[in-house]
Amino acid sequence: MRWVLGLLLVLAAGRPAAQEIFVLNDSVPERNFMPYELMFYRDATNSVSFWQISSHSFSNRFQQHAAYQNKDFVPDASYWIRLPIRHYARSRKVWMLEFYDQTIDYIEAYVPQMDGSYQNVVMGDKQPFRQRPLRHKNFEIVLDVKADTMMYYYFRVQSHAFADLRIGVRSADRFIYYALNEYFLFGMFYGMILIISLYNFLVYLAIKEIKNIYYILYILSVAAYAMSYDGVGFQYLWPSHPEWNDYAVGVTLCSVILWSLVFTRRFLSTHANAPRLDRWLMWMIGLRSAWFVVEFVFLPHLLTYRDIEIIPLSLIFYTGITVWNKGYRPARFFVMAYGILFFGFFIRALVYFNILPFTTPLHYSLHFSFVVEMLLLTFAMGDRIHILKDMRDRALRRIIHQHEVNMQLKDKVTRELEEKVHERTLELHEKNRLLEETNIKVERQSYEINQINSLLDLDNWKLKNSLKEVLNERLLEKTMDYRQFQTLYPDTLACYRFLESLKWQEGFHCRKCGNEKYFDGSQKFARRCTRCGYNESITAYTIFHSIKFPVEKAFYIAYLAVVGNKDYTLEALAAQLDLRVNTLWGFKHKVIERLLELESRGRRPHASRWEEVIIDHGPAPDKRLHLSTTKTVG
Repeated sequence: MRWVLGLLLVLAAGRPAAQEIFVLNDSVPERNFMPYELMFYRDATNSVSFWQISSHSFSNRFQQHAAYQNKDFVPDASYWIRLPIRHYARSRKVWMLEFYDQTIDYIEAYVPQMDGSYQNVVMGDKQPFRQRPLRHKNFEIVLDVKADTMMYYYFRVQSHAFADLRIGVRSADRFIYYALNEYFLFGMFYGMILIISLYNFLVYLAIKEIKNIYYILYILSVAAYAMSYDGVGFQYLWPSHPEWNDYAVGVTLCSVILWSLVFTRRFLSTHANAPRLDRWLMWMIGLRSAWFVVEFVFLPHLLTYRDIEIIPLSLIFYTGITVWNKGYRPARFFVMAYGILFFGFFIRALVYFNILPFTTPLHYSLHFSFVVEMLLLTFAMGDRIHILKDMRDRALRRIIHQHEVNMQLKDKVTRELEEKVHERTLELHEKNRLLEETNIKVERQSYEINQINSLLDLDNWKLKNSLKEVLNERLLEKTMDYRQFQTLYPDTLACYRFLESLKWQEGFHCRKCGNEKYFDGSQKFARRCTRCGYNESITAYTIFHSIKFPVEKAFYIAYLAVVGNKDYTLEALAAQLDLRVNTLWGFKHKVIERLLELESRGRRPHASRWEEVIIDHGPAPDKRLHLSTTKTVG
């Protein structure tokens, strides 16, 4: 009956006899079906249903594509795969089907049942991890082998990016052995990354070099990329958020490239060793960051596109070779590390294009390359520290040697200096004796010169007083010209000093409130009342108030007006004083009016008191009125 049931299933499905049938044999623990070995149909419209696929009319559309390569995969298209398997009830093993690619978006498995129906099992990284039949990073289906029959298994595979169509058929014991070894290797891989990170962090705490932090961020990005790529991250880090699977690989890959570029600049010191390549690296960091933003925001389906990363990796490798050729010794392990990484990418590409057969070591060649690269980069970091330490020791030895030479030279110079000092000391004693004798002579001559200077100062003082007396006499005799007048009042400052002594020779009296206390006003020589705040300028209440020409010239015009000198015409005086005739006439007229005012009071000023014309004392302020007003206001 079992053989009859199997035959009926075959006839019902209308399967061609030429299709290879895998026979479950306990002596063969596993069988991997490569994509070019599978019979599949590609549905570009995603409109074909399972019942159409399993119908007799559709059987001839399944074909085996012997020239298929991974690059031929069409994203978002539905790949219907048909896999015939012959069951044997006498098999003592549990068998299962497995998809190796953890990044496939959707897998719909149609598992045949003994009653002729099919069980639909939905898998893929779009589903939460807990919904998987087995809690494993790959996608597995346990086969129900209860009868000697042949059954056809159907799978619909659809993914927005590349999907590896390989299917493995293996026994449970083989799967357990394989899975345990795989997770053991993962543990070693991620454990090494963690240990290297902690080691470099301790080194950073010791030497405080930021490049160690950049290296830690780089290898942690490598770990994150590997976990996103091999499905471990989805299993342990974000099992309830399958939407992150669309972004994890692209985001972590971008992080790997950026931190690798930053670490390269720091480790190779490209700013000093290769300035041109340093600018290229900076431009590459900016461009890669901008491209990531464009991908993440506008083109998320390109996040998993990895071919573009060959550009920054090639730039890093070229920079390492260039810096090494320039004699920078720490770059040797760096070049070896990225050479191994390039070799891993090359092997992985050969597997991707089906040039090399799929095996576990070749599949994880990139992981092995990352491990070797991290070890070599760690050696490079240590080698750099060793080289710097060796350079420091050599420099210290040179300093010590130079110090010894300097000490010997210093001792020699000291001895020579002591001899010279002894000789010079004897000479200095003789020179000091001669200097003492000379000083005695100089002091005697200095005393005589001081006596002579005192006599000369007295004579100068007498001459100056005589000159002033002569000038004052000339002033009284009304015969002083402008040049002689300038001897007494040479500038504005001298005139203001004269006005200051003339106005306030008896003390300050505020013309507003009669207060006698003041402080400096807002202008030079002005005085401000401490009580009412009235500010009185130096020319206020004088005939020089509000004049528009130098006050020393006004002094001379007032002098001539008082003494009544008629030797000068207005034109001649204006030319001598460099003033306009109208200006001179106006001020002279003001002085004459002041003279007439004094005559009206019966006070004709004498030439010796010509300053009476200058000051207009006016009526004194009424202090009592101010005090009574203040009290009333208070």
